[in-house]
Amino acid sequence: MSTSGPPQILLHDPTLRDGHHAVGHQLDADQLRAYARAADAARVPVVEVGHGNGLGASSLQTGRAHLDDATMLITVREALTSSRMGVFMAPGWGTSHDLEAAVRHGADVVRIAAHCTEADVTERHLGVVRDLGAEAQGVLLMSHMTGPGRLAEQCALMVEFGAQAVGIMDSAGHYLPADVTERIGAIAAAVDVDVIFHGHNNLGLAVANSLAAADAGARIIDATARGFGAGAGNTQLEALVPVLERRGHTTGIGLREVLAAADIAANRLMKAPPSIDSLAVAGGVAGVFSGFKRPVLAAARAEGVDPVELFLALGERQVIAGQEDLIGAVARRLKAAAR
Repeated sequence: MSTSGPPQILLHDPTLRDGHHAVGHQLDADQLRAYARAADAARVPVVEVGHGNGLGASSLQTGRAHLDDATMLITVREALTSSRMGVFMAPGWGTSHDLEAAVRHGADVVRIAAHCTEADVTERHLGVVRDLGAEAQGVLLMSHMTGPGRLAEQCALMVEFGAQAVGIMDSAGHYLPADVTERIGAIAAAVDVDVIFHGHNNLGLAVANSLAAADAGARIIDATARGFGAGAGNTQLEALVPVLERRGHTTGIGLREVLAAADIAANRLMKAPPSIDSLAVAGGVAGVFSGFKRPVLAAARAEGVDPVELFLALGERQVIAGQEDLIGAVARRLKAAAR
């Protein structure tokens, strides 16, 4: 990357992956195709697609997707002419076979995710991605659950494993801008590859946090159309583009075209844009995975407990993605305690 002129930010768009959480992973082929074409026309560098929890994650526990992985990837790949296609996988949900199939279906960028203190589980799969010839990226989930130094160490470990970009996800929408500045700065100082930041909007700070990440040295920022995503949603793509440009960070994305893509997303993908409701705020404060909103509501209704109290109780137990089965158990404990 050139050091002259304003820093270039590569925007990575997981509207068709993280957005899936907001609709129970039920997007159909026409919806995927319509948004992929619009994002491609806006010159979005990377369009990520798949089940909300990534490759191989469609299940009773996390929610069955309307389409299988192969159909989703083939549909989006055919719709893209200039944008690269990205996929996401967390070991334990997806396997090497899922990675091989994804690259065979045209995935250019493959993200391997791990809990923020467990980067060692990415070693095998990052190696597989490199062997397959795709760009390998490593991301740490629930990154608020450990400090800047530990995150920097974990990211450096993923670089040793072959990651060509590394970074953090604010999976619970818990960060303030100062938290992001400190963590991204520590990671950028520890690695010699591009640094990634992925924000959520539970406390209304996703754009501010993303700007803080860019200022602190992140060069790959995630954002979705209308903020379409789990819980209160992700960083809003069409708002972030002009904010970054005003700050002096170039993106290469056309403003009118990205606004048009956002309108297509609003009209075709979602019943209503994500909002910062009481549960979103509770999840952000408690530091609970944003994708738990739907199962928390279901468990709270089933047991007759307050969903806000359930979110706070899950936060006290530091429950993470993949532990959906604990939501019902904690709800039953709250019900028993109330008696």
